[in-house]
Amino acid sequence: MTLAPARQAANYWPGLDVIPSGPRSAVSSRVARRLFHAAVNRLDVTVHVDGETIGRGGPEATIHRSEEFYARIGRHQLIGFGEAYLTGAWDAEDLGAFLTVLAAEVQDLVPQNLQKLRAMVVARPPRMHRNSTKNTRGNIAHHYDLSNDLFELFLDESLSYSAALFESDVTTAHDHVGDHLVAGAPYAATHELFAEAQGRKIERLLDEAGVCQGSRVLEIGSGWGELAIRAARRGAHVHTITLSTEQKALADARIADAGFSDRVEVELCDYRDVTGSYDAVVSVEMIEAVGWQYWPTYFETIDRVLAPGGKVGIQAITMPHDRMRATKNTFTWINKYIFPGGFLPSVQVIDEITREHTDLRLTGRLSMGAHYAETLRLWDETFQAGHDRVLELGFDETFLRMWHFYLEYSRGGFASGYIDVNQLTFTRPTDPQETAR
Repeated sequence: MTLAPARQAANYWPGLDVIPSGPRSAVSSRVARRLFHAAVNRLDVTVHVDGETIGRGGPEATIHRSEEFYARIGRHQLIGFGEAYLTGAWDAEDLGAFLTVLAAEVQDLVPQNLQKLRAMVVARPPRMHRNSTKNTRGNIAHHYDLSNDLFELFLDESLSYSAALFESDVTTAHDHVGDHLVAGAPYAATHELFAEAQGRKIERLLDEAGVCQGSRVLEIGSGWGELAIRAARRGAHVHTITLSTEQKALADARIADAGFSDRVEVELCDYRDVTGSYDAVVSVEMIEAVGWQYWPTYFETIDRVLAPGGKVGIQAITMPHDRMRATKNTFTWINKYIFPGGFLPSVQVIDEITREHTDLRLTGRLSMGAHYAETLRLWDETFQAGHDRVLELGFDETFLRMWHFYLEYSRGGFASGYIDVNQLTFTRPTDPQETAR
Protein backbone atom coordinates (compact mmCIF):
# COMPACT_ATOMS: atom_id res chain seq x y z
CA MET A 1 0.00 0.00 0.00
CA THR A 2 1.06 3.56 -0.62
CA LEU A 3 1.95 5.36 2.57
CA ALA A 4 1.34 9.03 3.16
CA PRO A 5 4.48 11.13 2.77
CA ALA A 6 6.01 12.63 5.89
CA ARG A 7 4.21 15.79 6.90
CA GLN A 8 6.04 18.61 8.65
CA ALA A 9 3.83 21.04 10.54
CA ALA A 10 5.55 24.15 9.19
CA ASN A 11 4.96 23.02 5.62
CA TYR A 12 1.66 21.25 5.86
CA TRP A 13 -0.08 23.91 7.99
CA PRO A 14 0.92 27.21 6.34
CA GLY A 15 -0.03 30.20 8.42
CA LEU A 16 -1.14 28.20 11.45
CA ASP A 17 1.90 29.36 13.40
CA VAL A 18 0.94 33.01 12.82
CA ILE A 19 -1.31 34.56 15.46
CA PRO A 20 -3.38 37.48 14.11
CA SER A 21 -2.03 40.79 15.39
CA GLY A 22 -2.15 44.52 14.77
CA PRO A 23 -4.75 47.23 15.44
CA ARG A 24 -7.48 45.44 13.52
CA SER A 25 -6.94 42.23 15.46
CA ALA A 26 -6.91 44.08 18.77
CA VAL A 27 -10.40 45.39 18.08
CA SER A 28 -11.76 42.10 16.74
CA SER A 29 -10.24 40.22 19.70
CA ARG A 30 -12.07 42.42 22.20
CA VAL A 31 -15.32 41.91 20.32
CA ALA A 32 -14.71 38.15 20.16
CA ARG A 33 -14.06 38.03 23.91
CA ARG A 34 -17.32 39.82 24.73
CA LEU A 35 -19.35 37.68 22.35
CA PHE A 36 -17.75 34.45 23.55
CA HIS A 37 -18.35 35.20 27.23
CA ALA A 38 -21.92 36.29 26.56
CA ALA A 39 -22.63 33.11 24.61
CA VAL A 40 -20.97 30.73 27.08
CA ASN A 41 -22.79 32.25 30.02
CA ARG A 42 -26.05 31.19 28.36
CA LEU A 43 -24.89 27.61 27.75
CA ASP A 44 -24.76 24.43 29.80
CA VAL A 45 -20.96 24.22 29.68
CA THR A 46 -18.06 25.10 31.95
CA VAL A 47 -15.15 27.10 30.53
CA HIS A 48 -12.02 27.95 32.50
CA VAL A 49 -10.22 31.03 31.22
CA ASP A 50 -7.83 33.56 32.79
CA GLY A 51 -8.47 32.34 36.32
CA GLU A 52 -12.26 32.50 36.12
CA THR A 53 -14.99 30.02 35.30
CA ILE A 54 -17.86 30.90 33.00
CA GLY A 55 -20.93 29.03 31.79
CA ARG A 56 -23.91 27.45 33.50
CA GLY A 57 -22.18 24.12 34.20
CA GLY A 58 -21.68 21.10 31.97
CA PRO A 59 -18.95 19.73 29.69
CA GLU A 60 -15.67 21.48 30.45
CA ALA A 61 -13.18 23.31 28.29
CA THR A 62 -10.00 25.13 29.30
CA ILE A 63 -8.54 28.06 27.39
CA HIS A 64 -4.78 27.93 27.88
CA ARG A 65 -3.79 30.96 25.78
CA SER A 66 -6.65 33.41 25.82
CA GLU A 67 -4.99 36.14 23.78
CA GLU A 68 -4.38 33.75 20.92
CA PHE A 69 -7.84 32.19 21.32
CA TYR A 70 -9.70 35.50 21.01
CA ALA A 71 -7.37 36.78 18.29
CA ARG A 72 -8.08 33.74 16.10
CA ILE A 73 -11.84 33.90 16.65
CA GLY A 74 -11.90 37.63 16.10
CA ARG A 75 -10.07 37.40 12.79
CA HIS A 76 -11.41 34.09 11.43
CA GLN A 77 -14.60 33.34 13.40
CA LEU A 78 -15.41 29.59 13.51
CA ILE A 79 -12.35 28.72 11.44
CA GLY A 80 -10.28 30.50 14.08
CA PHE A 81 -12.10 28.58 16.82
CA GLY A 82 -11.03 25.31 15.22
CA GLU A 83 -7.52 26.52 14.50
CA ALA A 84 -7.11 27.55 18.14
CA TYR A 85 -7.81 23.93 19.01
CA LEU A 86 -5.23 22.72 16.50
CA THR A 87 -2.53 24.86 18.10
CA GLY A 88 -3.49 23.83 21.63
CA ALA A 89 -4.79 27.25 22.68
CA TRP A 90 -7.77 25.44 24.20
CA ASP A 91 -8.75 21.91 25.12
CA ALA A 92 -11.75 19.96 26.34
CA GLU A 93 -11.79 16.76 28.38
CA ASP A 94 -14.81 15.46 26.43
CA LEU A 95 -14.53 17.39 23.18
CA GLY A 96 -17.60 15.80 21.60
CA ALA A 97 -19.86 16.60 24.55
CA PHE A 98 -18.63 20.20 24.66
CA LEU A 99 -19.12 20.72 20.93
CA THR A 100 -22.57 19.10 21.06
CA VAL A 101 -23.80 21.84 23.38
CA LEU A 102 -22.40 24.51 21.08
CA ALA A 103 -23.89 22.87 17.99
CA ALA A 104 -27.34 22.74 19.58
CA GLU A 105 -27.26 26.52 20.05
CA VAL A 106 -25.24 27.50 16.99
CA GLN A 107 -27.98 29.69 15.52
CA ASP A 108 -28.06 31.85 18.65
CA LEU A 109 -24.38 32.00 19.64
CA VAL A 110 -24.13 35.41 17.97
CA PRO A 111 -26.93 37.91 18.69
CA GLN A 112 -29.47 38.18 15.87
CA ASN A 113 -28.78 41.88 15.28
CA LEU A 114 -25.08 41.10 14.65
CA GLN A 115 -25.86 38.16 12.39
CA LYS A 116 -27.04 40.67 9.81
CA LEU A 117 -23.39 41.72 9.47
CA ARG A 118 -22.32 38.13 8.85
CA ALA A 119 -21.99 38.53 5.10
CA MET A 120 -19.45 41.29 5.63
CA VAL A 121 -17.02 39.24 7.72
CA VAL A 122 -17.23 35.55 6.82
CA ALA A 123 -14.76 34.13 4.33
CA ARG A 124 -15.95 32.94 0.93
CA PRO A 125 -14.95 29.56 -0.52
CA PRO A 126 -11.85 29.80 -2.76
CA ARG A 127 -12.54 29.45 -6.48
CA MET A 128 -10.34 26.35 -6.59
CA HIS A 129 -12.73 24.59 -4.19
CA ARG A 130 -15.63 24.77 -6.63
CA ASN A 131 -16.23 21.22 -7.80
CA SER A 132 -15.86 21.74 -11.53
CA THR A 133 -14.51 18.92 -13.67
CA LYS A 134 -11.12 20.64 -13.37
CA ASN A 135 -11.06 20.89 -9.57
CA THR A 136 -12.98 17.89 -8.30
CA ARG A 137 -10.18 15.31 -8.57
CA GLY A 138 -7.88 17.43 -6.39
CA ASN A 139 -10.60 18.12 -3.84
CA ILE A 140 -11.31 14.40 -3.50
CA ALA A 141 -7.61 13.50 -3.30
CA HIS A 142 -7.09 15.98 -0.44
CA HIS A 143 -9.05 13.68 1.84
CA TYR A 144 -9.47 10.23 0.35
CA ASP A 145 -5.94 9.80 -0.98
CA LEU A 146 -4.29 10.55 2.38
CA SER A 147 -3.44 6.91 3.04
CA ASN A 148 -5.44 3.68 2.92
CA ASP A 149 -3.49 2.60 6.00
CA LEU A 150 -4.86 5.59 7.90
CA PHE A 151 -8.47 4.70 7.14
CA GLU A 152 -7.89 1.01 7.86
CA LEU A 153 -6.62 2.05 11.27
CA PHE A 154 -9.96 3.34 12.58
CA LEU A 155 -12.70 1.94 10.31
CA ASP A 156 -14.23 -1.50 10.86
CA GLU A 157 -13.23 -4.41 8.64
CA SER A 158 -15.84 -3.49 6.02
CA LEU A 159 -14.01 -0.16 5.55
CA SER A 160 -17.33 1.67 5.52
CA TYR A 161 -16.71 5.40 5.90
CA SER A 162 -20.33 6.44 6.48
CA ALA A 163 -23.05 6.16 9.09
CA ALA A 164 -23.79 2.71 10.45
CA LEU A 165 -27.35 1.59 11.20
CA PHE A 166 -27.51 -0.09 14.59
CA GLU A 167 -30.21 -2.67 15.16
CA SER A 168 -30.87 -1.60 18.73
CA ASP A 169 -31.20 1.88 20.13
CA VAL A 170 -27.90 3.72 19.75
CA THR A 171 -27.69 4.31 23.49
CA THR A 172 -27.70 0.55 24.01
CA ALA A 173 -25.06 0.20 21.32
CA HIS A 174 -22.98 2.79 23.18
CA ASP A 175 -23.21 0.83 26.42
CA HIS A 176 -22.10 -2.46 24.90
CA VAL A 177 -19.73 -1.31 22.17
CA GLY A 178 -18.08 1.63 23.85
CA ASP A 179 -17.10 -0.20 27.01
CA HIS A 180 -14.69 -2.41 25.09
CA LEU A 181 -12.78 0.58 23.79
CA VAL A 182 -12.83 2.57 27.00
CA ALA A 183 -11.65 -0.38 29.05
CA GLY A 184 -8.97 -1.23 26.52
CA ALA A 185 -10.41 -4.71 25.98
CA PRO A 186 -9.82 -6.57 22.70
CA TYR A 187 -11.58 -4.90 19.79
CA ALA A 188 -13.04 -8.11 18.34
CA ALA A 189 -16.51 -7.84 19.90
CA THR A 190 -16.67 -4.13 19.19
CA HIS A 191 -15.74 -4.51 15.56
CA GLU A 192 -18.08 -7.44 15.03
CA LEU A 193 -21.05 -5.39 16.23
CA PHE A 194 -19.91 -2.30 14.36
CA ALA A 195 -19.36 -4.22 11.11
CA GLU A 196 -22.85 -5.71 11.45
CA ALA A 197 -24.30 -2.22 11.78
CA GLN A 198 -22.40 -1.06 8.71
CA GLY A 199 -23.62 -4.07 6.75
CA ARG A 200 -27.20 -3.37 7.84
CA LYS A 201 -26.94 0.15 6.44
CA ILE A 202 -25.73 -1.13 3.06
CA GLU A 203 -28.23 -3.96 2.81
CA ARG A 204 -31.13 -1.63 3.55
CA LEU A 205 -30.03 0.78 0.81
CA LEU A 206 -29.68 -2.09 -1.66
CA ASP A 207 -33.16 -3.29 -0.70
CA GLU A 208 -34.57 0.20 -1.24
CA ALA A 209 -32.96 0.37 -4.69
CA GLY A 210 -34.33 -3.07 -5.59
CA VAL A 211 -30.90 -4.64 -6.19
CA CYS A 212 -31.25 -8.35 -6.92
CA GLN A 213 -30.05 -11.14 -9.22
CA GLY A 214 -29.19 -9.69 -12.63
CA SER A 215 -29.55 -6.02 -11.64
CA ARG A 216 -27.35 -3.55 -13.46
CA VAL A 217 -26.08 -1.26 -10.69
CA LEU A 218 -24.28 2.06 -10.83
CA GLU A 219 -22.58 3.15 -7.62
CA ILE A 220 -21.45 6.79 -7.49
CA GLY A 221 -18.59 6.90 -5.00
CA SER A 222 -16.91 3.51 -4.58
CA GLY A 223 -15.46 3.89 -1.13
CA TRP A 224 -13.32 0.81 -0.56
CA GLY A 225 -15.71 -1.54 -2.34
CA GLU A 226 -17.97 -2.94 0.39
CA LEU A 227 -21.29 -1.93 -1.20
CA ALA A 228 -20.20 -3.25 -4.60
CA ILE A 229 -19.18 -6.57 -3.03
CA ARG A 230 -22.53 -6.92 -1.29
CA ALA A 231 -24.44 -6.02 -4.44
CA ALA A 232 -22.42 -8.58 -6.42
CA ARG A 233 -23.15 -11.17 -3.75
CA ARG A 234 -26.83 -10.66 -4.60
CA GLY A 235 -26.06 -11.51 -8.21
CA ALA A 236 -25.91 -7.93 -9.52
CA HIS A 237 -23.45 -6.53 -12.05
CA VAL A 238 -21.89 -3.36 -10.64
CA HIS A 239 -20.21 -0.38 -12.24
CA THR A 240 -18.76 1.67 -9.39
CA ILE A 241 -16.96 4.97 -9.93
CA THR A 242 -14.52 7.01 -7.85
CA LEU A 243 -12.01 9.81 -8.27
CA SER A 244 -9.68 8.46 -5.58
CA THR A 245 -6.74 6.44 -6.86
CA GLU A 246 -6.07 5.09 -3.38
CA GLN A 247 -9.65 3.90 -2.96
CA LYS A 248 -9.71 2.28 -6.39
CA ALA A 249 -6.53 0.31 -5.70
CA LEU A 250 -7.80 -1.15 -2.46
CA ALA A 251 -11.36 -1.62 -3.73
CA ASP A 252 -10.05 -3.62 -6.69
CA ALA A 253 -8.01 -5.80 -4.33
CA ARG A 254 -10.92 -6.39 -1.94
CA ILE A 255 -13.31 -7.19 -4.78
CA ALA A 256 -10.81 -9.67 -6.24
CA ASP A 257 -10.32 -11.31 -2.83
CA ALA A 258 -14.10 -11.67 -2.52
CA GLY A 259 -14.20 -13.37 -5.92
CA PHE A 260 -16.33 -10.79 -7.71
CA SER A 261 -13.95 -9.23 -10.25
CA ASP A 262 -16.17 -10.65 -13.02
CA ARG A 263 -19.20 -8.82 -11.63
CA VAL A 264 -17.73 -5.50 -10.50
CA GLU A 265 -15.88 -2.83 -12.46
CA VAL A 266 -14.22 -0.03 -10.50
CA GLU A 267 -13.53 2.98 -12.69
CA LEU A 268 -11.79 6.30 -12.12
CA CYS A 269 -14.56 8.47 -13.51
CA ASP A 270 -16.35 11.74 -12.79
CA TYR A 271 -20.07 11.16 -12.25
CA ARG A 272 -20.79 13.65 -15.04
CA ASP A 273 -19.10 11.34 -17.54
CA VAL A 274 -21.06 8.20 -16.77
CA THR A 275 -22.81 6.45 -19.67
CA GLY A 276 -24.97 3.37 -19.93
CA SER A 277 -28.29 2.22 -18.51
CA TYR A 278 -28.81 0.90 -14.99
CA ASP A 279 -31.65 -0.71 -13.07
CA ALA A 280 -30.44 0.82 -9.82
CA VAL A 281 -28.27 3.78 -8.89
CA VAL A 282 -26.86 3.92 -5.38
CA SER A 283 -24.62 6.47 -3.71
CA VAL A 284 -23.52 6.67 -0.08
CA GLU A 285 -22.54 10.08 1.30
CA MET A 286 -21.12 11.35 -1.96
CA ILE A 287 -23.57 14.17 -2.71
CA GLU A 288 -21.89 16.21 0.05
CA ALA A 289 -18.81 16.47 -2.18
CA VAL A 290 -20.72 17.60 -5.27
CA GLY A 291 -21.09 21.28 -4.37
CA TRP A 292 -24.44 23.09 -4.43
CA GLN A 293 -23.74 24.56 -7.87
CA TYR A 294 -23.75 21.03 -9.34
CA TRP A 295 -26.64 19.37 -7.52
CA PRO A 296 -28.92 19.71 -10.59
CA THR A 297 -26.21 18.12 -12.78
CA TYR A 298 -25.78 15.27 -10.29
CA PHE A 299 -29.46 14.36 -10.32
CA GLU A 300 -29.82 14.95 -14.05
CA THR A 301 -27.01 12.43 -14.58
CA ILE A 302 -28.76 9.86 -12.40
CA ASP A 303 -32.05 10.48 -14.23
CA ARG A 304 -30.30 10.10 -17.59
CA VAL A 305 -28.75 6.68 -16.85
CA LEU A 306 -31.63 5.16 -14.85
CA ALA A 307 -33.49 2.54 -16.88
CA PRO A 308 -37.30 2.51 -17.02
CA GLY A 309 -38.64 1.10 -13.78
CA GLY A 310 -35.35 1.66 -12.01
CA LYS A 311 -34.83 2.92 -8.45
CA VAL A 312 -32.32 5.19 -6.74
CA GLY A 313 -30.98 4.88 -3.20
CA ILE A 314 -28.91 7.71 -1.78
CA GLN A 315 -27.48 8.13 1.71
CA ALA A 316 -26.96 11.85 2.30
CA ILE A 317 -25.77 13.99 5.19
CA THR A 318 -28.20 16.88 5.38
CA MET A 319 -28.79 20.12 7.25
CA PRO A 320 -31.89 22.24 7.91
CA HIS A 321 -33.04 24.15 4.84
CA ASP A 322 -32.79 27.61 6.43
CA ARG A 323 -29.23 26.98 7.64
CA MET A 324 -28.28 25.61 4.23
CA ARG A 325 -29.52 28.79 2.55
CA ALA A 326 -27.73 30.99 5.09
CA THR A 327 -24.35 29.23 4.80
CA LYS A 328 -24.09 28.16 1.14
CA ASN A 329 -21.40 30.75 0.37
CA THR A 330 -19.42 30.29 3.58
CA PHE A 331 -15.87 28.94 3.81
CA THR A 332 -15.75 26.71 6.88
CA TRP A 333 -13.14 24.96 8.99
CA ILE A 334 -14.28 21.65 7.52
CA ASN A 335 -13.76 23.03 3.99
CA LYS A 336 -10.30 24.35 4.81
CA TYR A 337 -8.92 21.30 6.55
CA ILE A 338 -11.04 18.26 5.72
CA PHE A 339 -13.37 18.44 2.70
CA PRO A 340 -12.51 21.17 0.16
CA GLY A 341 -15.59 22.11 -1.82
CA GLY A 342 -17.97 20.11 0.36
CA PHE A 343 -21.42 21.38 1.29
CA LEU A 344 -24.47 19.70 2.83
CA PRO A 345 -27.86 19.82 1.13
CA SER A 346 -31.23 19.85 2.84
CA VAL A 347 -33.84 17.18 2.15
CA GLN A 348 -36.09 19.98 0.93
CA VAL A 349 -33.63 21.20 -1.70
CA ILE A 350 -33.05 17.64 -2.90
CA ASP A 351 -36.79 17.22 -3.34
CA GLU A 352 -37.08 20.57 -5.12
CA ILE A 353 -34.17 19.89 -7.49
CA THR A 354 -35.35 16.43 -8.47
CA ARG A 355 -38.84 17.78 -9.16
CA GLU A 356 -37.57 20.71 -11.21
CA HIS A 357 -34.75 19.02 -13.13
CA THR A 358 -35.67 15.33 -13.36
CA ASP A 359 -38.50 12.82 -13.50
CA LEU A 360 -37.33 11.33 -10.21
CA ARG A 361 -39.57 11.57 -7.17
CA LEU A 362 -38.60 11.15 -3.52
CA THR A 363 -40.63 8.20 -2.26
CA GLY A 364 -38.84 7.08 0.90
CA ARG A 365 -36.80 8.53 3.74
CA LEU A 366 -35.07 7.14 6.82
CA SER A 367 -33.47 9.60 9.25
CA MET A 368 -30.55 8.13 11.20
CA GLY A 369 -28.60 11.06 12.65
CA ALA A 370 -28.29 9.55 16.14
CA HIS A 371 -26.69 6.48 14.56
CA TYR A 372 -24.07 8.71 12.95
CA ALA A 373 -23.22 10.28 16.30
CA GLU A 374 -22.51 6.78 17.63
CA THR A 375 -20.54 5.85 14.50
CA LEU A 376 -18.32 8.91 14.90
CA ARG A 377 -17.77 8.22 18.58
CA LEU A 378 -16.50 4.74 17.76
CA TRP A 379 -14.29 6.00 14.95
CA ASP A 380 -12.72 8.65 17.14
CA GLU A 381 -12.05 6.30 20.03
CA THR A 382 -10.33 3.86 17.69
CA PHE A 383 -8.43 6.69 16.00
CA GLN A 384 -7.24 8.01 19.36
CA ALA A 385 -6.15 4.52 20.40
CA GLY A 386 -4.03 4.37 17.24
CA HIS A 387 -2.10 7.56 18.06
CA ASP A 388 1.35 6.04 17.70
CA ARG A 389 0.48 4.24 14.47
CA VAL A 390 -0.76 7.52 12.92
CA LEU A 391 2.62 9.06 13.68
CA GLU A 392 4.38 6.05 12.15
CA LEU A 393 2.43 6.66 8.94
CA GLY A 394 4.08 10.08 8.66
CA PHE A 395 1.37 12.33 10.12
CA ASP A 396 2.16 14.80 12.88
CA GLU A 397 0.59 15.85 16.18
CA THR A 398 -1.29 18.71 14.51
CA PHE A 399 -2.91 16.19 12.17
CA LEU A 400 -3.93 14.09 15.17
CA ARG A 401 -5.58 17.07 16.84
CA MET A 402 -7.19 18.06 13.53
CA TRP A 403 -8.81 14.66 13.00
CA HIS A 404 -9.89 14.38 16.62
CA PHE A 405 -11.57 17.78 16.26
CA TYR A 406 -13.10 16.81 12.90
CA LEU A 407 -14.60 13.57 14.20
CA GLU A 408 -15.90 15.09 17.44
CA TYR A 409 -17.10 18.28 15.71
CA SER A 410 -19.10 16.09 13.35
CA ARG A 411 -20.35 13.95 16.21
CA GLY A 412 -21.58 17.06 18.00
CA GLY A 413 -23.50 18.13 14.91
CA PHE A 414 -25.38 14.83 14.71
CA ALA A 415 -25.84 14.41 18.46
CA SER A 416 -27.39 17.88 18.73
CA GLY A 417 -29.64 17.38 15.70
CA TYR A 418 -28.04 20.30 13.87
CA ILE A 419 -27.20 17.94 11.00
CA ASP A 420 -28.78 14.62 10.02
CA VAL A 421 -28.14 11.71 7.69
CA ASN A 422 -30.89 10.18 5.58
CA GLN A 423 -31.38 7.22 3.31
CA LEU A 424 -33.49 8.60 0.46
CA THR A 425 -35.29 6.50 -2.13
CA PHE A 426 -36.30 7.83 -5.55
CA THR A 427 -38.45 6.31 -8.27
CA ARG A 428 -39.67 7.51 -11.63
CA PRO A 429 -43.50 7.42 -11.71
CA THR A 430 -45.08 5.63 -14.65
CA ASP A 431 -48.07 8.00 -14.63
CA PRO A 432 -47.14 11.25 -16.51
CA GLN A 433 -49.57 13.19 -14.30
CA GLU A 434 -47.75 11.95 -11.22
CA THR A 435 -44.40 13.12 -12.66
CA ALA A 436 -45.81 16.60 -13.24
CA ARG A 437 -46.76 17.08 -9.60
